[in-house]
Amino acid sequence: MQVSIACTEQNLRSRSSEDRLCGPRPGPGGGNGSGPKARAALVPRPPAPAGALRESTGRGTGMKYRNLGKSGLRVSCLGLGTWVTFGSQISDETAEDVLTVAYEHGVNLFDTAEVYAAGKAERTLGNILKSKGWRRSSYVITTKIFWGGQAETERGLSRKHIIEEIVRAMTYVINQGLALYWGTSRWGAAEIMEAYSMARQFNLIPPVCEQAEHHLFQREKVEMQLPELYHKIGVGSVTWYPLACGLITSKYDGRVPDTCRASIKGYQWLKDKVQSEDGKKQQAKVMDLLPVAHQLGCTVAQLAIAWCLRSEGVSSVLLGVSSAEQLIEHLGALQVLSQLTPQTVMEIDGLLGNKPHSKK
Repeated sequence: MQVSIACTEQNLRSRSSEDRLCGPRPGPGGGNGSGPKARAALVPRPPAPAGALRESTGRGTGMKYRNLGKSGLRVSCLGLGTWVTFGSQISDETAEDVLTVAYEHGVNLFDTAEVYAAGKAERTLGNILKSKGWRRSSYVITTKIFWGGQAETERGLSRKHIIEEIVRAMTYVINQGLALYWGTSRWGAAEIMEAYSMARQFNLIPPVCEQAEHHLFQREKVEMQLPELYHKIGVGSVTWYPLACGLITSKYDGRVPDTCRASIKGYQWLKDKVQSEDGKKQQAKVMDLLPVAHQLGCTVAQLAIAWCLRSEGVSSVLLGVSSAEQLIEHLGALQVLSQLTPQTVMEIDGLLGNKPHSKK
């Protein structure tokens, strides 16, 4: 279990505790007014006005934006992750190129964690953002806490590590103006519901999103469990691993190229996965998807990312890239999304043969 924190400067210091509990207030002529205070603010919100949670497209970039869960925070439907790459696989110069291209193409969600590259990923991201001088209110940073350092007091979610139990601690962090929203990462649906229930009971701030693994071969949680939470309590999904660490790109094809991530020192586990029987079966399924990708005029990677974006309740899909060119290719998934008709999705499900079904 990890905790994700969304940080943005927008109105952080000026907003009162009531504002942060209730969420952003609608402008003149819309919404339901300021509403009741305190505990009543944590009752599930009534349906938003038509269009409030709909997808919108940025002018000039074509990037699509969605609400983070049912909060008022708008995030790009494609975000940029820093796991493996920043502070590790790529140089700081390449990292700056990638971040610049992402920002210029409308990406406003940048994800990191204290454990990535032993903290260097966070520092690299921070240094680049500081040097770019972009308006702080124009992007959102999400980070994750849990693994911290080597000592017992440097990891976990204990009182020493982040003040008190998780929900109380996150409420404190938000009320202090250190973050705007908080969410979870790799939590089960029951755990998320427990956190929400605790927030309602003790007048605290509930999570707004869950970061979850989701790709063509990992479907159950995001497609069957999280949509129910989205409708019941407004928790959205920020998904990661859309290409399964490069497995869903057709570049392996039964072998491990020297230039791929599986050949990097410390990633023997990935190489073993690629060369396993399950890995070979998955690679065969990826090859089966090539005709679908060709029919749509895209790469398998673009198809896989667009496929992740079409899932209910998904606010953003995090991309992990090692070059600006790779990022531009992956951003092309936005053009593929509109081509994913129900018939095409059914064809993909038929080829994969792993569509999850309700157990009720």
